[in-house]
Amino acid sequence: MSLESVRAFFAEKASDISVIESSMSSATVALAAEAYGVEPARIAKTLSLRVGDRVVLIVAAGTSRMDNKKVKALFGGKPKMLGLEEVAEITGHEVGGVCPFGLKTPLPVYCDVSLKAFDVVVPAAGSTHSAVRITPARMAELTAAEWVDVCELRAEREAVT
Repeated sequence: MSLESVRAFFAEKASDISVIESSMSSATVALAAEAYGVEPARIAKTLSLRVGDRVVLIVAAGTSRMDNKKVKALFGGKPKMLGLEEVAEITGHEVGGVCPFGLKTPLPVYCDVSLKAFDVVVPAAGSTHSAVRITPARMAELTAAEWVDVCELRAEREAVT
């Protein structure tokens, strides 16, 4: 039902945005880039983290890597990726389809500044075969996300700006 919760989210908050489905799996950044015809950096990956007793989602450019020191400094604790079952239980989305839309449990969403390099990004839409095309600013607005700088600076990111 995860894909349906994302569709319901957009029907309510942004009816101009449609979920795109692909017959190809988009469970990884590389697969998603191929399925939706964009460079990997343009895939907006959603990381599900536990920091102390908090669970947060960080959305970042597909080729960026989380900088644990920056995350620890921002959230005041060491980040740990959620386990497969925990991700599905908390977000309502399966791994490979996790996104900040249509969440089962309201969670704080943070968008990494790596996304600002792009006019349009392609985050998952609740399943390993769905996504949306959206501007980073609109995604942050719709999910009440806070902009943060928690990824390492990468040469690929600078090359696409």
